Amino acid sequence: MVNHRGSSHNHMRIASTTKFISRKQSPRTIALYIFLLFAFSIFIFVFNAGNIVEDHPAPVISIQSHPQTKFLQTADDELWDAPSRHGLRPCVKPTSRYKAAQGSDRYLTVKSNGGLNQMRTGISDMVAVAHIMNATLVIPQLDRRSFWQDSSTFSDIFDELHFITTLQGDLRIVRELPKELELVPRARKHFTSWSSMGYYKEMMQLWNDHQVIHVAKSDSRLANNDLPLDIQRLRCRALYHALRFSPPIESLGKLVDRLRMRSGKYIALHLRYEKDMLAFTGCTSGLTDAESEELRIMRENTKHWKVKDINSTEQRIGGFCPLTPKEVGIFLQAIGYPPSTLIYVASGEIYGGDARLSELMSFFPNLVFKEKLATKEELNEFAKHASQSAALDYIVSLESDVFVPSYSGNMARAVEGHRRFLGHRKTITPDRKGLVRLFDELESGQLRETSSFSHLVQQMHKNRQGAPRKRKGPSPGIKGKARFRTEESFYENPYPECICSSKAV
Repeated sequence: MVNHRGSSHNHMRIASTTKFISRKQSPRTIALYIFLLFAFSIFIFVFNAGNIVEDHPAPVISIQSHPQTKFLQTADDELWDAPSRHGLRPCVKPTSRYKAAQGSDRYLTVKSNGGLNQMRTGISDMVAVAHIMNATLVIPQLDRRSFWQDSSTFSDIFDELHFITTLQGDLRIVRELPKELELVPRARKHFTSWSSMGYYKEMMQLWNDHQVIHVAKSDSRLANNDLPLDIQRLRCRALYHALRFSPPIESLGKLVDRLRMRSGKYIALHLRYEKDMLAFTGCTSGLTDAESEELRIMRENTKHWKVKDINSTEQRIGGFCPLTPKEVGIFLQAIGYPPSTLIYVASGEIYGGDARLSELMSFFPNLVFKEKLATKEELNEFAKHASQSAALDYIVSLESDVFVPSYSGNMARAVEGHRRFLGHRKTITPDRKGLVRLFDELESGQLRETSSFSHLVQQMHKNRQGAPRKRKGPSPGIKGKARFRTEESFYENPYPECICSSKAV
């Protein structure tokens, strides 16, 4: 039943309202209506916003949170694009004053120590030392007594002929000593670490009594700074041009193509979470008591590791520990990489195995190892040869869109330096000391919003992505020879000697 009385009343209201609206209003009245309408809208917005905040309080996010928790979103180009190189390019050409070594009757034999990258940089140093001392360099012998017990020879890892011919304009290199010199007494010398040009000039007096000098160790034999420009560029020619990997290793560089077929772009993660590294650094955060004790025993039983008693907590707070797989996952997520990101893991055997690796996979399930990219037949040639296997990781890391090392070891420094040399490719170096503080604040609830944590991480690493910068000198306050240990490695950042502006000669 229709209420005619109500209908009539409504028609009267509409007519009255229409009459009111159609009536010409003064400008002052119209302005007042607009102001009241605006004020009412503001009131409604504030009232509803207050209800939203009240209904959804900021969560307390801990490291144990679900890995799919949303962090700040980062633009795709910011995640993948390399920093500007500002017109810089590689430059290794000798100056007009440079002369090749002429000492064809003096021979330098070398025992290269350490893992792959320690040997590579050491051999490059020895090329420069042989040139300074005006000697013929004999192809170095490689370390077979290191932790990895690798029996590889020089030619197993490097293209020997390419090494000899590439440097023929710098010095003479031979595969072995002449037969008549094999049994002559040698000057066995352990050259001082981080030595200057003057030191090796003094060592040339050894040629007065010996025709052969044997160098017991090759790593860090040259200073990082204050060497002649031509010597620094020779080191770069040796490392970046002459020390090419052997053909079998180079041929498996096609792993890069296989990665790109999967996802176009990828991160190479050097996950330095192996047993020897954790034992050496004394880092046991997150490990079981049994694992911690196993590492302590290993450290005690390794004679050449000088420090035996290490405070793990102090190591971690000081930023001297490798990031754990879980911490790497949190870090990359905070930077802005989505869970679908393809990550190539360059590492040896992860301590704790799949259980510990799963902590990273919960954040980034799309992890790939060389064992998944190459066939068993392809990898059989490198089985039980850790240095050759590491060379594969080196190639894939060098060619990656983004390189992230979880610890600043020999490989991390070598890859970063090589990427700088090739055009400052994107390399994100975690600030481990700063991250530990943020991880702890996140865990304790001091950082209540995930976005706050993500913002702090991104700001902390804004200038740690491989952009051009000059090599760092010694730490302030340290005097004497100890200061050389604190300098940034030449091979970590060969700028400015081997990286020039486009206008430079």
